[in-house]
Amino acid sequence: MKAFKLENEPKIESGFKTPEHYFENFSEKLMHKLPENEPKVISLFQKNKKTFIMVAAVLIIALLIPVFYTSTVNVNSKEIDTATLENYLSYQSNINQYDLINGLEADEINNINTTIALEDATIEDILVSNGNLEHLIIE
Repeated sequence: MKAFKLENEPKIESGFKTPEHYFENFSEKLMHKLPENEPKVISLFQKNKKTFIMVAAVLIIALLIPVFYTSTVNVNSKEIDTATLENYLSYQSNINQYDLINGLEADEINNINTTIALEDATIEDILVSNGNLEHLIIE
């Protein structure tokens, strides 16, 4: 095999050459080739401004409908349902019947008092079917 030496062998010249004084006048030539007046830029929002505003209004209204609905429902239902109140007092609170009676006024107690006409047969059926007679006697 033949010895290869880089310094002694003839060098291959590149196929690319720059013209003389190319980089000296480059910026001037480029500025002459550019157009002097700039093109007019048209914004998408300016062209379809009415459409954009209508779409934004519809989205805002669609997002605010649930807020208005819940606020009007809460305003209209300030009174507590009687069944809900009875269930709460029966199962959730530690209030017994004597506490409730002490909280009532005399005219309210008179409105509650009603005459219940029970026949003897009905009372006997209740006493027979209810095995917890001691609890009824204590109350």
